[in-house]
Amino acid sequence: MCAELLKSDKGSWIEHALQKSGKEGKIMLGNFQYCNPTKLYFGEQSLTFLKEELQKYGPKVQLSYGRDSIKKNGIYDQVMELLKEAGKTVFEDPGVMPNPTVEKLYEGCKIARENEVDLILAVGGGSVCDYAKAVSVSAYCEEDPWEKYYDRMEEVDNRIIPVGCVLTMVGTGSEMNGGSVITNSERKRKIGHVFGENVFPKFSILNPVFTYTLPKYQMVAGIYDIFNHITEQYFSGEDDNTSDYVMEGLMKSLIHSSRIAVADPMDYEARSNIMWTATWALNTMVEQGKTTDWMVHMIGQSVGAYTDATHGMTLAAVSMAYYRYICPYGLQKFVRFAENVWGIQVEGKSKEQIAKEGLASMESWMREIGLVMNLRELGVTEEMIEGIAEGTFVMDGGYKILSHEEIVDILRKSME
Repeated sequence: MCAELLKSDKGSWIEHALQKSGKEGKIMLGNFQYCNPTKLYFGEQSLTFLKEELQKYGPKVQLSYGRDSIKKNGIYDQVMELLKEAGKTVFEDPGVMPNPTVEKLYEGCKIARENEVDLILAVGGGSVCDYAKAVSVSAYCEEDPWEKYYDRMEEVDNRIIPVGCVLTMVGTGSEMNGGSVITNSERKRKIGHVFGENVFPKFSILNPVFTYTLPKYQMVAGIYDIFNHITEQYFSGEDDNTSDYVMEGLMKSLIHSSRIAVADPMDYEARSNIMWTATWALNTMVEQGKTTDWMVHMIGQSVGAYTDATHGMTLAAVSMAYYRYICPYGLQKFVRFAENVWGIQVEGKSKEQIAKEGLASMESWMREIGLVMNLRELGVTEEMIEGIAEGTFVMDGGYKILSHEEIVDILRKSME
């Protein structure tokens, strides 16, 4: 039968299978390529492998990190000792802020270029990892990297400096992807560029213990960032997609572990599961075969450009208004979400009732763990609404392509 199909002049075996199944043009997953080159070291002893990785690179290392937290908790001293043992010359690049600015990017590029560094080592959370990747592609860019990579979204055609990460806060998945978000405060734009596999970190070190000293506000914001990464990919498409089953499991694990971590931030198992879920939520694996949505991120990032608010909280503050708005356009997936993730009983209920109960359960969990649910709490004013909407990139992979007026309406509902 297979040989007959392969020889047929009436179309490929795939087309035949589609015709036979009655699902013309609708194949689970479709066509894609997948590669993730980042090597991970996970667990309490993971930092010991840094010395082994350092041997693969030249003698000059740019150490990028945030403010004083890694010095207070001892991680800085541990990393510096390993750099010293490996015989590296270290060029420090401190002060990476939670929403890295284009001015900071230029500063980091200057350090990298003038010292001809061989590796950028990011020690911190997602913002530091994002920043390190931005420096890696921008240091040898012959024009303004903001214009090239964040305004025109062009691909990299210049020298790239390798990046390694030591993660101290979970949420973004930046430790195993090519994403890099930079804020241009003057233009009121916060833009993410998802670079290709050549920009992925070469290695990342994930020790859940390093996240213990994170303030609860930041921990909870990171948890929601993880959750929203999953829902951005989940709420797209109508096919029976393996990725959706994986994402349902990830969401259930995260909900369970988040409750434990909020009650006991030093519960190693919970923090480990959260860290591992964060990586899988956005390491490009579950997006395969998905069109993906990303509108909560687009709106949230525009909010961040105006307020400099914590990223995960900007997402939380706009999520319920957004998902309730698009629910009728993707009703079947919202019904599945309610049943498979939140355990909503479906007997005797309409699809609309089931979907509504699922979103109500999601909102209840968000409030339970302490997320910000109103944009006013993040400093958004009525006067900012039009500008935030104007600065929101409109994506077309979800269940509804939003107009400017619809974004304004969602923002206003997020302030009620």
